Amino acid sequence: MELDVVYFYTVAIVDWIPLLKTEKFKLIVLNSLIHLVEKKKLVVYGFVIMPNHIHIIWSSSEKNGKEMPYASFMKFTGHSFLEELRQTNNPLLERFKTDKNTRDHQFWQRRGLPILMYDRKRLEQKLDYIHYNPLQEHWGLVKDPNDYYFSSCSFYEQEDKRFNWLTHYMDAF
Repeated sequence: MELDVVYFYTVAIVDWIPLLKTEKFKLIVLNSLIHLVEKKKLVVYGFVIMPNHIHIIWSSSEKNGKEMPYASFMKFTGHSFLEELRQTNNPLLERFKTDKNTRDHQFWQRRGLPILMYDRKRLEQKLDYIHYNPLQEHWGLVKDPNDYYFSSCSFYEQEDKRFNWLTHYMDAF
């Protein structure tokens, strides 16, 4: 992904394990996004945190040290997941063990999927997809997309102030 380019980004937890089903792990993801936005490394236009994957519409403003902000995001959340599972002695940790030389545990699938948002119409389609994801029958998380706490829907539909760190998508194009 390049700097100052808007992407729809999807990445899943390894083997689609529902690690993000619990609020504690969702908050790790959310707080990491907020931190990078506050440091002016990322601009986030929309997001949803599902039980085993995330969707984000974002752009990187500047590198975070030597790495791109999305890499920092993936690395930080992975380390935080590991720390949380170790502290709580959670047996789920075993499912994330890997035999790779670069690490002992892997939480995110190796390759996320960035899709270039080249115009407002495409961005709006992806934003609708993100916001309606929690309503899908197989998830059954909420009946109204505004009721799902870990989504940017209420930012757009109800001007929810808890998302003051988000940037309105109309500012992207």
